[in-house]
Amino acid sequence: MDIGNRLNQLRKLSGMTQEQLAEKLSVSRQTISRWETGVSLR
Repeated sequence: MDIGNRLNQLRKLSGMTQEQLAEKLSVSRQTISRWETGVSLR
């Protein structure tokens, strides 16, 4: 399992939206989406 899929799985298990996770990590929702899809892992 790659990092993006694992992030997506854990986020969903915790009942969080991409927006909620982004706020906790102080990044944009688009960044979370890019991480989950593997477009960017920075």
